Amino acid sequence: MALTRPLVPLVTVLCLVGTALSRDPAWNGHTTPTSLQLVSFTPYYVPPGAKGYDSTSPLISYKGSWTDQYSTRYVGKSLRSTSDPGAEVSFTFTGTGIEWFGNTDNRHGLAIVLIDGKPVEEVDTYSNHSMPLRQQRLFWRFDLLLASHTIKIVNTAKRPGATKDTVIDLDAFVVTRGSPSRVRVPQTPVDASTVPSQLEIRDSAPWTLVQRGTTGVAAMQLAVISPTHALIVDKVEHNPLTVDGHPAWAALYNLENHSIKPLRIQSNSFCAGGTFLGNGTLINVGGNPVVETYTSAADFGDLNGLQAIRIFQPCDSSDVSGCELYENHARIRMASPRWYNTVIRINDGSAMIIGGSKKGGWINNVTVNNPTVEYYPPKNIRGSNGMPITLPFLVKTLYSNLFPIAFLLPDGKVFMAANRDAMIYDWTTRTETYLPQIPNGVRVTYPMTGTGLLLPLSPDNDYIAEVLLCGGSTVDDTKPGYKISSQDPASPQCSRLILTEAGIKSGWNVETMPTARVMPDAVLLPTGKVLLVNGGASGISGYANVLNQVGASNADNPILTPTLYDPLAEAGSRFSSEGMPTSGIPRLYHSVATLTPAGGVMIAGSNPNLDRSEVKYGTEYRVEWLNPPYMSQERPSMTKKVQNVPFGKNFTINVHFPAGDASDVRVVLMDLGYVTHAVHANSRMVYLKFSSGAGVLTVQGPPNGNVYPPGPGWLYLVVDGVPSEGMKIMVGDGRGPPVDEAALRNVLQNTAVDQHN
Repeated sequence: MALTRPLVPLVTVLCLVGTALSRDPAWNGHTTPTSLQLVSFTPYYVPPGAKGYDSTSPLISYKGSWTDQYSTRYVGKSLRSTSDPGAEVSFTFTGTGIEWFGNTDNRHGLAIVLIDGKPVEEVDTYSNHSMPLRQQRLFWRFDLLLASHTIKIVNTAKRPGATKDTVIDLDAFVVTRGSPSRVRVPQTPVDASTVPSQLEIRDSAPWTLVQRGTTGVAAMQLAVISPTHALIVDKVEHNPLTVDGHPAWAALYNLENHSIKPLRIQSNSFCAGGTFLGNGTLINVGGNPVVETYTSAADFGDLNGLQAIRIFQPCDSSDVSGCELYENHARIRMASPRWYNTVIRINDGSAMIIGGSKKGGWINNVTVNNPTVEYYPPKNIRGSNGMPITLPFLVKTLYSNLFPIAFLLPDGKVFMAANRDAMIYDWTTRTETYLPQIPNGVRVTYPMTGTGLLLPLSPDNDYIAEVLLCGGSTVDDTKPGYKISSQDPASPQCSRLILTEAGIKSGWNVETMPTARVMPDAVLLPTGKVLLVNGGASGISGYANVLNQVGASNADNPILTPTLYDPLAEAGSRFSSEGMPTSGIPRLYHSVATLTPAGGVMIAGSNPNLDRSEVKYGTEYRVEWLNPPYMSQERPSMTKKVQNVPFGKNFTINVHFPAGDASDVRVVLMDLGYVTHAVHANSRMVYLKFSSGAGVLTVQGPPNGNVYPPGPGWLYLVVDGVPSEGMKIMVGDGRGPPVDEAALRNVLQNTAVDQHN
């Protein structure tokens, strides 16, 4: 059973009454404004760089009794079926991945799949349909070494409850053949037991990088939702993970056993944003229409995602069988369409939705720019009555201003950076205060994508805010795509600004990374250090727009070695890649990385392509786990579960320290953020005040919702630079954000679903 908390009134009505999610009938065939003929959907797809083999291929071998069937509804107009117990089909191929396609219906049953002689999965090809669902993806594996492999499928001719021998069939295999950027590089963690003593471990334990697990959907968006699971959201495309007979484009990823559960999304969540609300509910915001020019509308449904607000209720149990996304655009939507928007949680637990474009494209322009903010739930800010509020800043920062970088500041105002500019926004008075321009012509937002963080906040200096912006590009955003190259150098610049009167007057402090990066991810660690991963050394974000594309990628020269940044070190010695493992997996456009509750870093994604592709810089489903040295050390622990942390109030935690003296003890509260397109929205770290006793710490919650906005967080105990595993808590009273019913009604009455059309 998923854990739930009180939701805002509108969401309560819709989510608790509407527990049975309606299914989009488009998946069974439909018409669209540009199509007059009903077309049925099939998941069969051969991405660029892969190769399909239908059931009659002479390279495929059969044992036992198989029956041929012929129809235009099958791949290659042929299909082979068997109800013979023990019947086999085998296929030897060279590549990094394999997919098996066939039919499903209520006569089908279980099969055993073996790879290179080893059983890897029992596949249930049953579906509760009397008429077969055709060309369904029944099995997939994408993490093989580039070598010769053999897949064997054995029919068991049974399934629970069946009274007759059940059927399996083969319509086609699809082989991912592998390219220089898709070859798996074995990564073996160093055995920390070879380090002779605990004292030496503290100084010399290595960073490790392990590739394990696959996401099933391209990891464009990522958020940790519980101690055991992360939410992954993609755009609509031919992902291998399926739900209801069609490709899924969202999933829950189990951080412990690496299993995945597909989620249903009705609309296209391409380049959406997201945040948690004050009660722990997650919202996924915006998206894109169906790209009918390139992909069949019958494939992908006809529900526009531009105004979508998708609801994901708190789901803290390790059992996620009942956890689903909910959307109902007639009742829950934004007032305006947004693609490439940023969403942050503010000090009352509600969401501020910032900027974006009114429809999909590439570089923003005047005709599609959405230079506004709005709120969920809607607010009446100085007469706005829930409707969008214009931000001149997002007019001034055209053209490279999508996915603006934004953070709630400890005084309740909001820092924003877009293009080469930055400002502080007082959302209560709708006032913009401009900051010094980012130095040296560096642009930091899409498509000249850099990344940004709010550095750790501490009561020792009264929570003075300092921002860090890293990477990006000096490419002129007025230059047309046909004059931009994937080989244009990225920026190595990192810039810091202290947001006090004196700090602003002093201006940006400029530093240089060891390697230039566009599209980097900056991950705050519990130690207060910053990990920089992913991205490329040249080009810009996006695909199919510039000169010298690699595959379809607008960027090239992937950076495969992470960099660690220490904000407290002396200037000139803050960056280091010493001891860092090098990955064999390029992570370019649509890559993500996040801190996990265990304290390691999950790295996933990369898909600079319109749809799934297997060419160079193709769609990447493999997951990597980058583990700092402290993961192999004796770690402190918190032995008393804390659920709610009131503002400014004390709470206690029982603690266990590693052997030896503890000279430096810290309690940190972290928001792991909502990650997409190098934007780590809401990423936050706050040091908490505490006093210590025998095995007990008395900790004081953050002073108010400005320092840490109400909502979910993760508590880490850090002893001499070694953090515990994280404990999920709720900061504040756990209630939903305030709802202005009049503003809500005004939005619904004065806007329309898919109004951009």
